[in-house]
Amino acid sequence: MLRRPKPTDSEADLLREQEQFLTSGVPSAWLNSCQKKNANSVKGLMVHEDLPSLTPAPPKKSRFKASRVTFEDEDAEERLDRHDTHISAVLSKIVVSSSCKVEPKLSSQKESAKSIFARQIAAQRLKEGKVPLQFAPETARTLRPGEQNLPPDPPSVSGPRLVSGHGLGGPGSSRDTMRIHMENQAKIQEMSQSEILEEQKKLLSQLGSAVDLLVKPKKEWVHMDKLEPEKLKWMRDLPAPRKKDTKKAMQARFDFSGSLIPPTEDLPTHLGLHHHGEEPERAGYSLQELFLLSRSQVIQQRSLALSTLANILSKARAGEFTSVLKGNVMATLLDAGLLFLLRFALDDSVEGVMSAAAHALKALLVCTEDEECLDYTFSWFHGLASFPLLPSAPEEEDEEDEELDESMKQTAKEKEERKSDHDVARQDVVKGLLKIKLLPRLRYILEVIRPSPRVVQDILDILIRIARHSSASAIQVLGCPRLMETVMSEFLPTSWTAPASPLPHSVYGFPLANAMKFLRVLATSGRHACARLLNSLGVRERLSCLLGAEPPELLLEPAEALRITTEAYRFWAVAAGYGQACNLYIDLYSALMKALQSVHQAVNPSDPFLSLQLQRVLALLSLLTQVTHTAGCHQELQAGMVRYKRNCFKPVDTLQELEQLTSEVLFPLFSHHVVQSLMKNLRSSSVVCNVQSGHQDPETTPNLPGLVCAGWRDRPGLVVPSSPFPLLTGLGLLVQTITGIHKGLSCKVRPPGETLFFFHLTEIDFYLFFFFVSPQVPVEPEIARYASLYHQVALVLLPWLLPGSEYLTHELLCTILFNKDFISEGHSGGPEAVELGELKLHEGTPHHPSPSLQTVGALLREACVQLPSIRGCFLTHLAHLESSVLVSQDALLGRNPWINSHLLPELTGPILPSDWSFLPLISLYERAGVSEGGGLAVKELPQGALQVVTHCLQWLLLLEVWREEALKVIPPVAKLARLSCVFLSSSDLFLERPVQKLTWGLFRLLTRHSRLDSLDLNIPPPGLASFQDLYSSLLAQYEAVSFGDQLFGCWVLLPLQRRYSATMRLAVFGEHVGMLRSLGVTLEQLSIPLKRFTSPPEDSLPLLRLYFRSLVTGTLKHCWCPVLYVVALSHVNSFVFSQDAAAQVQ
Repeated sequence: MLRRPKPTDSEADLLREQEQFLTSGVPSAWLNSCQKKNANSVKGLMVHEDLPSLTPAPPKKSRFKASRVTFEDEDAEERLDRHDTHISAVLSKIVVSSSCKVEPKLSSQKESAKSIFARQIAAQRLKEGKVPLQFAPETARTLRPGEQNLPPDPPSVSGPRLVSGHGLGGPGSSRDTMRIHMENQAKIQEMSQSEILEEQKKLLSQLGSAVDLLVKPKKEWVHMDKLEPEKLKWMRDLPAPRKKDTKKAMQARFDFSGSLIPPTEDLPTHLGLHHHGEEPERAGYSLQELFLLSRSQVIQQRSLALSTLANILSKARAGEFTSVLKGNVMATLLDAGLLFLLRFALDDSVEGVMSAAAHALKALLVCTEDEECLDYTFSWFHGLASFPLLPSAPEEEDEEDEELDESMKQTAKEKEERKSDHDVARQDVVKGLLKIKLLPRLRYILEVIRPSPRVVQDILDILIRIARHSSASAIQVLGCPRLMETVMSEFLPTSWTAPASPLPHSVYGFPLANAMKFLRVLATSGRHACARLLNSLGVRERLSCLLGAEPPELLLEPAEALRITTEAYRFWAVAAGYGQACNLYIDLYSALMKALQSVHQAVNPSDPFLSLQLQRVLALLSLLTQVTHTAGCHQELQAGMVRYKRNCFKPVDTLQELEQLTSEVLFPLFSHHVVQSLMKNLRSSSVVCNVQSGHQDPETTPNLPGLVCAGWRDRPGLVVPSSPFPLLTGLGLLVQTITGIHKGLSCKVRPPGETLFFFHLTEIDFYLFFFFVSPQVPVEPEIARYASLYHQVALVLLPWLLPGSEYLTHELLCTILFNKDFISEGHSGGPEAVELGELKLHEGTPHHPSPSLQTVGALLREACVQLPSIRGCFLTHLAHLESSVLVSQDALLGRNPWINSHLLPELTGPILPSDWSFLPLISLYERAGVSEGGGLAVKELPQGALQVVTHCLQWLLLLEVWREEALKVIPPVAKLARLSCVFLSSSDLFLERPVQKLTWGLFRLLTRHSRLDSLDLNIPPPGLASFQDLYSSLLAQYEAVSFGDQLFGCWVLLPLQRRYSATMRLAVFGEHVGMLRSLGVTLEQLSIPLKRFTSPPEDSLPLLRLYFRSLVTGTLKHCWCPVLYVVALSHVNSFVFSQDAAAQVQ
């Protein structure tokens, strides 16, 4: 008895039962039930003739049913199969290509008898990509390619293939079928080949479209008969990459590690770097493709794209792409919207994508080498202070506010709130991140998601970079709800257990050095933030917990224990720099002394933790230094220890102790071979004096500034492990302190070596220079021969000083720059030597120039006498820096209770510009110069203006004669433009006798033969759009107030040389032709060779026409304007007589 299929049956069981059912000949249960049902319904149907006839309702018609062709004897199962639209059914009806010779099969009783359950299983297997049941190994073997065209093995009894006998009924249907088959074969054998073909054509013409239904697929696909080669290109083999370098720029492609792949590189495809996008033959992904993948629906693609972008950003920050790529990678990515892409990715619900986004954001914001450099210099002199990492580009001004009154203009905060997120991020990346709520998201990740250790470290690095941005950003970090509480409770706990492994799977519940560093950077932003961390957030208890025990006792991994104790010392040093947390010194005194005594223990050079131990010791020394400063200037010490000083302080004994310290410690130390070798390395350690031409600068953007410290360990410079500056700066500070107390030691303590003064760099260099040079004021006879060198180095260093060093600038101006003892030429025959040199230069000259350089000697002597007044003049013009000088003084001298922040002022440039020597002239021009509409802004000069201009010109003359090297940083065109303020500031200032003499001397120096070649007026002077604009103002001023002054005339003639732009000559002979009547400078009075005006011949036709017109009309005469008359006549003659005969006739 046959059984029903069960769900637990295998495919082989189902196929076997199906074969048994077909061979048994038992009719199907569905057919029997239908026959019984029809018989019963007919048997039970009764018709009542008396009942009225009812009109049936119109049947519901289907709009699809009319298009179907049905037959009365059609099987319902076959009809269902024909209209099945399941994808498995569609794929099963695909017609084999015409190249495959498959014999057509009209009908098959075996296939038509397949059960619905079996067909569902077959469709499911096709959907899953498995082999259908009819090709299962248990039922049929797989045909080899050579067997596809062969007929199947014949059965034991041959039968008809086209005639199935399905329409015959009765018990002898099989015999009738065989008889019909035999008759058909006999009939075909009697026919010839031509008759067979004729009958075949006749049959095909009678069948018509019925054959198409049998041969063609039951369902035709739209446009499948059209060949589309462009859609099949991706199936071809990859073309070979370029083998030769071309000048054509190609799109940059990167591998998964962020490295740039050369265009000619032929990489194997198994690396996964090839795809079907643009340039399929090239391996790697472009930035555009990575952006596209980062928004993919596939999780792995999003994570891979973000990780690749992070690697690219890291390499871009290191400067690996500057020499091989055009443009800035970081700027390109930011302009494309990388910031918002990463912010959106941080909100991804998949932790892997979120982790990749956090890593990419860290790579964008944080430069690891910058942080390492800042940590390395923390223990240097003034190393606690750092500049805020604010963008240097000025913000765009709102045009709408320019027309409003001051009371109606919006504040900076209101303007910031009104801007869109994109505008804020375009100007400042960190501000943009704060505006799009980055801090709450980071807090949520740390508090709720609790990611892996690497993500935690990345987030802490991001928070550190945000805190370094500015004090306002640090305040926002402190004010973020539950952020600081999460960091304190999870990553700086007061108690913890030892980790189970050196690299735990989670860092939650363990103290992290990066978390303590994050608090230290926050404390650097201001004393109020530091007090909040100490008192409200419990950092004081954490310091006691971490520093009260030795690093091996902290139940942490050894390296992490050293790092976190180092950061704890640094945080405490920052707090002590404000005069805070100094009471902990008493509580932890024994632990501090024990750590300090351990420094003298022998260390193993091969110890892997040696560098970490040294950093810990340096942080401890920084802490002790700040605590000492606080104790030395604390108000309680000043008020309560006066009696103690009267009873115990003995000045004589103190001076003797200082002399003993100097003779027994300092002098032997200066002569030690280590210190001497450090002196020799000063020049090589200076970045400016030792510029590495082969070094690649890292990429930075204006809206995301950095310290540009990439590769600082691998190149000579200021911050290297072998740098001499830390030790020498400390020695210099000690020398300055000793000589400040004991004035008699200033002549004994000399700078250790002459090489000390052949360097210049930045603030650190100036500290070293200032500490060693300031004790030598006044200069002693033994070192007087170095006075000029000291003065020259001071002049070079002054424009390098950055904000935060205002006190050093003030001291430099007061003690060295305007000190006559450092200008040895002024009292050792310098002015006389200048006069003798000029006499020799002008010996044999037939004419006597008026005035000549013979007067410069006397002017120099007068300038040396007026040096104190000159110093007062410049200090007066720098009076606006007084408040900054006081703040800088407190920081430099260690007055910790008065320090408000260890963040230096915003870095907008040096304190003084390179042309600071011209500041009095520029300031006077801005107050009383030419207005926008022409003419003078004021008619009278301010009181004392003549004296200010005189002192400024005296200082400039002194520098031009004796300190020419120090002024090389100022372009000659800038000097000429600044000195032009003498003529533009007033209508008669240049006519004053002192001003005339000094300006004539400066003009002679600027127009010497060796200087004229370097004077290029075609380049715009710093601060001006072009020199032509300034020259137009000079011409208008000359016409108005010159009165034919020879000095002013020479000044106007200087830009009319042939090698300069013809625009200025056109202005004279076109717009200001009236000035030719008063420009009476003679050829003898002009210190510039006439050949510079006449050679080469003029080639400007408009200018030649003006020359010719002025000569013909009499506007230009030799008696009125000798110089330009000769110039115009020379150019006109050259033009006329240089033409050929044909051109002249025309």
